[in-house]
Amino acid sequence: MRDVYVVGAYTTAFKKHPGMSFADLAREAYLGTLADAGMKTGADIEAGWLGNCGMGFWGQNSIRAQALFQPLVEEGLFPERVPMFNVENACATASTAFMGAWKDVLAGTHELSFCIGIEKLFSPEAPERTASLFNQGYITDQHDRLVAEMNRVGEMVGARFEPGDDRTIFMDTYAMQAKWHMWKYGTTQEQIAIGAAKNHNYGSLNEKAQYRFQMTPQSVLEDRPVSYPLTRAMCAPIGDGAAAALLCSKEYLEKLPKRVRERAVRIAGVGFSGGMYRELDKPGLTRAAADKAYRMASLGPQDIDVAEVHDATSFCEIYQCEMLRFCPEGEGGKFVESGATGPGGRLPVNTSGGLVSKGHPVGATGLSMLAELATQLRGEAGQRQVKGAEVALAENGGGVIGMEEAVASVVILQRV
Repeated sequence: MRDVYVVGAYTTAFKKHPGMSFADLAREAYLGTLADAGMKTGADIEAGWLGNCGMGFWGQNSIRAQALFQPLVEEGLFPERVPMFNVENACATASTAFMGAWKDVLAGTHELSFCIGIEKLFSPEAPERTASLFNQGYITDQHDRLVAEMNRVGEMVGARFEPGDDRTIFMDTYAMQAKWHMWKYGTTQEQIAIGAAKNHNYGSLNEKAQYRFQMTPQSVLEDRPVSYPLTRAMCAPIGDGAAAALLCSKEYLEKLPKRVRERAVRIAGVGFSGGMYRELDKPGLTRAAADKAYRMASLGPQDIDVAEVHDATSFCEIYQCEMLRFCPEGEGGKFVESGATGPGGRLPVNTSGGLVSKGHPVGATGLSMLAELATQLRGEAGQRQVKGAEVALAENGGGVIGMEEAVASVVILQRV
């Protein structure tokens, strides 16, 4: 199999950017990625992949990438006649754009391919845009089926499924997943709070994070309730941002300056899987994606030094550590509580701050995870650096089907 490398990666600050347009965010992420790769122009780029979910609610559908990059073409910053591909896959959108660029190089059709994820969720003049975007993350004509499934689980665990107008339905489905895990395995709200506080503390060290303050487990528990057992500090905020990467072949990498080659990160394994209405005792779709990635990389969970997982709520870190085989099923709460996923732990998770602190601009999230892991593998993460990190894993999920996501991505990166 052909080796593919990340030679440049960048993420904008994730926050509410009322003064920045999609085009502004795209420009910053693109030029930042070029600079990270030591390139003054993107003249060698042969294809571009843009991931986005919400531009249609702001008036631009179909040719979203072309609309954002045409000005850059006219300024001579982006090459002419390069095909741009638009992808959308709920919260796994950016990872899907990454997969497109990876396949370009893997197949040998291109030597250098660009991918970017971008989103604006904050819309002070039209807040209904945000709600409309999130409501596309489940099968809309199966709304009643989703509610029926949540009610079925609720009857098992003795809890009602009651979506609220002050939050997205995803917070309520995640809450029901957490309640089932608590009922089945004895996981506690305190364990979820420990993971949330850990990630907020990591986020306080990340200059690109939306929330940059420290928290204790107690302050997490005392925050405003959202949907039991979740409090506000356990839930990803609404914000804007973009993240991007440049991927190349080994042959192209060998032509680049030594300083660029030394910072390159190899893509060791990639796995995607799809969601379904499953029996509750069966592993979720992330397990299938992870096993594919481990096989491709000829590595296992014991080889991972640092990971970014999709904690749209802090319960997700507990659950995904189980699905990724970092700990046995049912022991994710104890795993996080033990400090294993924190600074100096056996497997630091979400050193960026995770989605609950770094932020979660839906279309950009997956590539922001990969940018953080590239930074870790290069040894450039400063105070949040995982010492000696050589292998990293990113897990990114999107949408909802029953008690799991609609799509999951797992990518394994390896230091060159």
